[in-house]
Amino acid sequence: MSQDGAHGRYAGQALAGGRYQLRDLLGEGGMASVHLAYDAVLDRQVAIKTLHTELGREPAFRERFRREAQSVAKLTHTNVVSVFDTGEDDLGGVATPYIVMEYVEGRPLGSVLEEDVRQHGAMPADKALKITADVLAALEISHEMGLVHRDIKPGNVMMTRRGVVKVMDFGIARAMQSGVTSMTQTGMVVGTPQYLSPEQALGRGVDARSDLYSVGIMLFQLVTGRLPFDADSPLAIAYAHVQEEPVAPSTVNRALPPAVDALVARALRKNPNERFPTAEAMRDECLRVAASPHAAPPSIVPNAGPAQSGSGVGSAVFPPVGLSAQPPAGPVRAPYQPTPSPYGPPAATPAPSYGYPQQGGYPTTPVGYGPQGTATPPPYTIAPRQGGAPSGGGKGNKPVVIGSVAVALVVVVGLVVALTVRDGGGDDEGKGGSGGTSASPATTHDSGYRGPDTTRRIDTEKCTDPDESYDDPDKIRLPDFRYKDIGSVKKCLQAAGWDWTIKQEDENTWGDGTVIDQFPSEGTDVDPKDLGKIELSVSTGNPQ
Repeated sequence: MSQDGAHGRYAGQALAGGRYQLRDLLGEGGMASVHLAYDAVLDRQVAIKTLHTELGREPAFRERFRREAQSVAKLTHTNVVSVFDTGEDDLGGVATPYIVMEYVEGRPLGSVLEEDVRQHGAMPADKALKITADVLAALEISHEMGLVHRDIKPGNVMMTRRGVVKVMDFGIARAMQSGVTSMTQTGMVVGTPQYLSPEQALGRGVDARSDLYSVGIMLFQLVTGRLPFDADSPLAIAYAHVQEEPVAPSTVNRALPPAVDALVARALRKNPNERFPTAEAMRDECLRVAASPHAAPPSIVPNAGPAQSGSGVGSAVFPPVGLSAQPPAGPVRAPYQPTPSPYGPPAATPAPSYGYPQQGGYPTTPVGYGPQGTATPPPYTIAPRQGGAPSGGGKGNKPVVIGSVAVALVVVVGLVVALTVRDGGGDDEGKGGSGGTSASPATTHDSGYRGPDTTRRIDTEKCTDPDESYDDPDKIRLPDFRYKDIGSVKKCLQAAGWDWTIKQEDENTWGDGTVIDQFPSEGTDVDPKDLGKIELSVSTGNPQ
């Protein structure tokens, strides 16, 4: 089948020396096209995603895309769309990266939701919770391998004809954010505005708990048929994620029990430390709530649900010429301050097998989004969702690349006043290299102290034989020391002859002596001969 579109014209062509024959165009978006294809070697149907021309011209992105595809190919799970192969080939005279995936005969979760909304007003709660649990099962395995999805939404979840959940597009957002040189800059965010976590909206680093926030948004949408935050511009949606509290799902769907309200509320906490610590913990809670007797069909309240979010943000941040910006009436919340839950305290969660550091001190400058309809081009570009399949619910539900160029003044006014950057519990300093010493851990243990875990170690080869830079053969990518025992990290650093300093941090997610942060960050291109001192933040095991 031949297509006239700029990105659909590849149908009928072949890749990898004729092994993969492109057939029907399944869908296309701003970053990629997806074709049904035939694998002549293994005699099977596959789905092949080809990156568009503007990305294919980026050598750094092609390399990042290849590396990410290799990582994703290691994910073997029932609920993950398998990756079979990756490479690049000449299509239309341009070197085009492609990825060969499992062909899923089914439809996107968004389409399933639309059908349930037509029939019932929303998806039945037990069905929504079980689907969400399967999505979390896929995330659990990916998080254990250090892969954060970054773009969880109904459009990236497929349902097979037998009802099996399949999560796709792992690594695409990371490749976009990390590898493209001309399209993105430091601090840019890749994702879909309606599902962005507050830390993504602020341009901060993400971890597994960002995915759990996006899952919480998706669960809210499944059980109510509506999004908790939606508006006419990415700016207003981002403002809502950072500053506004979502309504309880039961105010939209009266059939929902309090346990669903509590589950969603915990997943949507602004502070990542207050969410579920792991995908496993959130999945267990979904299954527990799904097993409780509440089989009532959805009962949607007419005209209920969240109003337009972020109202007035555009004019407050970008006032008419000659007028100064004024903050909105009422208090502006610091994005990660502890928030009392309107649904009661969260249920106790078993100690996680893996987790993320509980740190404060987030910068207070949010990402700038720029208003729509202004004379000045906005500092973001909207790329239609990959794959071309509908994602369900909300308008303008497409991935967006957001540049931190303009400052959302209305948020900054409140954040600068409300948020004080913590000092990390002191600036104890250690010196690395041969004969170096490090700061002694805290000698007193507070209530809630968590002892050391020396099983999480880093091999010295990570320092003596590190990965090479994608762009500069004279540089290396700094190893990831986070969540490793400081003793093994010191041995690694000493083996390479690198110096370091240590700053003690109070947190008890990981335990005494665990590295919870580093500077430069992991994966940064550095000159091993001129590295300077690596700054390590190490847990004391004491609660904050």
